[in-house]
Amino acid sequence: MTPVLFYGVPSGCSFGSIVALEWLGLPYRLCRIEMPEVVSSDAYRQINPVAETPALLTSDGRLLSESLAILNHLGAQGIAKGLGFAQGSAGFDRLNQRLAYLNTSFFSAFAPLWYAFEHGSEGEEKQALRAYGQASVTKAHADLEAMLGDSPWLLGEKRSLADAYFIGIARWTRYHEVVDRRDYPGLQRLYEKLEADPAVRFAHAIEQRQPAVSAGGFVGEAELEQVLQELRKVA
Repeated sequence: MTPVLFYGVPSGCSFGSIVALEWLGLPYRLCRIEMPEVVSSDAYRQINPVAETPALLTSDGRLLSESLAILNHLGAQGIAKGLGFAQGSAGFDRLNQRLAYLNTSFFSAFAPLWYAFEHGSEGEEKQALRAYGQASVTKAHADLEAMLGDSPWLLGEKRSLADAYFIGIARWTRYHEVVDRRDYPGLQRLYEKLEADPAVRFAHAIEQRQPAVSAGGFVGEAELEQVLQELRKVA
């Protein structure tokens, strides 16, 4: 079975998993999940009961959710390309450390801002949420800038799946405008380098339904009902 990544639009953190799949280069399909309509539907809950993206249908027919788990699954297939590391190695531990930070502190820093944005908060509630979010996002950027240091990539001299995950979250600043990334020159340099990457340009085009040229193993998009039918056949 050709793997399927269920990616959320608009601007889901699943963006990083698309980039990772492109870097990996193995055949895969994509399934577009509109948020909040489709992601909360009964149909999609058959893929992920907690109604979140991303989710991955693996080549052996298993369903996997949560970015950290998906990226580690992909990383295990990309050890020869330097995208992942053998479990128990120092590289594996460092990658997990970066992914865990991105998946918790960096990601969750935006949570109060997204709540205010998506729920139409006004007045004192909006002010409180934005103040809390701004403080959280500012701290997360400062901490990640310190972790990056003078290194070209989040793990050092070579790109890794941590960089793929970073770019999917870092772009959220354009929605909320609570930090200026130029105040963090290392992160700005990393962001610009990733934005120029063919896999990142491909992921942007896919999200925006523009002509997209894959440099990896993309073999096409699948509708949710089509994938569900495939799963019923092998159940």
